[in-house]
Amino acid sequence: MNVLLDIDQLRTFMMIAETGSFTKASEVVHKTQSAVSMQMKRLEERVGKPIFARDGRASKLTEEGERLLDYARRIVKLNMEAVASLANAELSGRVRLGVPDDYADRYLPEIMARFSNTHPHVELTVVCDPSTDLVDRIDTGDLDLAIVTDCEMINRESEIIRREQLLWVGSNRHSAHLEEPVPLALGRQTCNWRQEAIAKLQTVGRPFRILYTSSNSTAVSAAVLAGLAISVLPESGLRPGMRVLGPSDGYPALAPCRIGLLRNRHEPSPLADALANHVIQGLDNISEAALAAE
Repeated sequence: MNVLLDIDQLRTFMMIAETGSFTKASEVVHKTQSAVSMQMKRLEERVGKPIFARDGRASKLTEEGERLLDYARRIVKLNMEAVASLANAELSGRVRLGVPDDYADRYLPEIMARFSNTHPHVELTVVCDPSTDLVDRIDTGDLDLAIVTDCEMINRESEIIRREQLLWVGSNRHSAHLEEPVPLALGRQTCNWRQEAIAKLQTVGRPFRILYTSSNSTAVSAAVLAGLAISVLPESGLRPGMRVLGPSDGYPALAPCRIGLLRNRHEPSPLADALANHVIQGLDNISEAALAAE
């Protein structure tokens, strides 16, 4: 018997696997919880296997569910590439994307290459600013799309497109992490990651001093790699020469970081939608950054 898998069901399935909850997934895909449950019931009927093993409130995958998840990611990715390549290939004009510089080095090369290949007549303008500034520029119509971090703190409706762990980092050739007080290189005072780092150190009573402040991730990373200070970065921001610090080193675990996509709701356009597809693909395709830091 031939079984055709539904793309929308697979997207919902991926969100449940990512969030570990039907409730959280329903918020991301903008469906009711009952609709999400019905989708998963139909998906299980299609594949003829149970794909969830519920564990309390969490929804863990069965062995068959893990296998399906791998295929789901590839199917959804290929579907998005096909749509972007064929449906909007003749679009022209200008589209404006905002990216925090923490992610620009890691995200932009693939996003820009894919978008340029499928939309050769479109001018792409990229703005690198902190997430809070990007939110303001979305509100004023200066940007069509913006990738933002810590979107749960930004108090805006955003599409959650990636989650990753926020980590303490130092140089693997120096011992700044052993100093008292701990020297820190962090973002400016409005940076949520800075506030998270300070709060965690205060919770465990570990003394610290702010040695470097910059909204530029390259400058912060330079201080870390030079062995001058400790900082916090997401997994995808790790660089060769950095070491991850944890509770065994005296650094308490940090909260996960959520990455979201904001759209200009006042001036929606096919160009912005096409770019959004490439952004989602690019974020999903980032390799395990921990390996790069080995």
